[in-house]
Amino acid sequence: MRKLVFFLGPAGAGKTTLAKTLAKQRRAAFFDMDTLTRPAAEAIMTLLGQDPDDRDSPVYKRHCRDLGYRITMDAALENVELGTDAFVVGPFTKEIEDPLWHKQELARIGASPNDVDVKALFVFLPDDEHYRRRIQDRGSHLDEWKLSNWSRFSPSLIRRDIKWELPPSSILYFDNSGPLTEEKFAQIERFVYGNDGGK
Repeated sequence: MRKLVFFLGPAGAGKTTLAKTLAKQRRAAFFDMDTLTRPAAEAIMTLLGQDPDDRDSPVYKRHCRDLGYRITMDAALENVELGTDAFVVGPFTKEIEDPLWHKQELARIGASPNDVDVKALFVFLPDDEHYRRRIQDRGSHLDEWKLSNWSRFSPSLIRRDIKWELPPSSILYFDNSGPLTEEKFAQIERFVYGNDGGK
């Protein structure tokens, strides 16, 4: 069965690295919201007279956030429609609050959880200090706002519940502190693909 797999969680948790590693192993299509929406977001923020690298301010969230999710999901759903496993990376903080959101998205391509295997992996770190170190270490200029406004940004790092109507076996909360060992990667691969052993 074709798969739609969500790698969710706060900035710095490592969800992109995990998704890329498994996508490369399994030759799945990979959709990172930051990558797909950056050109549009930069253009919109520039037109508004704002910092084009801003991804966290209220102005960005008001004008770019929902557009970014729509672009990302349209691309992912198109691949699922073609029968390709799709891995989607993003926080999805608002979307995971809606129990029916994933079903509504699949309905856009005439699909449902009966014919698409939906998995949701929430990647997190133990505390704010782990996030701060991870964000500092990756050295991205897109993180400057986060680090400069840490007291405003850090509340977004909470671990969130995924409220989608999925069986418990389709949701995994994954502590990604420490290095990505073979054992940890194997756990993620089993969660997504079971024990089929196919590559």
